[in-house]
Amino acid sequence: MKENQPTGFGYRRTAWRFVARYRDGRWNGGRPTRPSTLRLSEAAGVIQYAETCFEGLKAYRTADGGIACFRPDLNEERLKNSCLRLAMPPLPDGMFLSAVQRVVRANARVLPPFGSGGSLYLRPTVFGIGAVLGVKPAGTYEFRLFGSPVASYFAGGERLLSLRVSDYDRAAPRGTGHVKAGLNYAMSLYPLMEAHAEGFDENIYLDAATRTWVEETGGANLLFLRKDGTVVTPHSDSILPSITRRSLGTVAGLLGIPWEERRVRAEEFADFCGCALCGTAAV
Repeated sequence: MKENQPTGFGYRRTAWRFVARYRDGRWNGGRPTRPSTLRLSEAAGVIQYAETCFEGLKAYRTADGGIACFRPDLNEERLKNSCLRLAMPPLPDGMFLSAVQRVVRANARVLPPFGSGGSLYLRPTVFGIGAVLGVKPAGTYEFRLFGSPVASYFAGGERLLSLRVSDYDRAAPRGTGHVKAGLNYAMSLYPLMEAHAEGFDENIYLDAATRTWVEETGGANLLFLRKDGTVVTPHSDSILPSITRRSLGTVAGLLGIPWEERRVRAEEFADFCGCALCGTAAV
């Protein structure tokens, strides 16, 4: 296998990543660095109280040999909102986009070729590194952005997926479902392994308060197709505001495709003729 033609969606170490530290009330300037491991206090906030949030975006090789990222300014905005919700300091203006550019350029040689279906997946993360014992913010933080060449998120590439409605809850009303907090995904791991054991690819989660309304899967937003050609996507205050979903809605408007973002009852499944997942990883 050539170095720039990955198989599957998994971590493959690249040469460079970007790291910045927050200490004594300010972020330093940050810099590209080679080490991919880090040393933490056993009492670090990220370990003790899961004080961490992250983003996901991709860099693609274009037909003319260039490189493009998909709407990174929206990832910057969403990471800021996640940090604020978790009592962590948001990044200084411009640091996020600069880090994306520097990491992509430094690792350009391992970016999969145009037409391969692959990309350089970028994972920006902010997490508490300060030692804490009482329940409180860590006070000291690290921003780290690394890249990994990836192929399709689901094994086997583009294919029909089997989904189940989960008996577990993904996010509580007025909780953290609307931000990209690591703890949201930790909660989904056991249900996901259970779904795999039963022969399903993913879980569909309903709202925690009434178990009436459709929300999203563990790793992607949902789209439904009505028989009249209308695309319907669930609306909820505890759904992560997907950049991919919002972009698809814009494209649908340009193409004249009817698009509805509204609350969707689980009992409406029988009224739809199609279903799809959308997100940075799932595509």
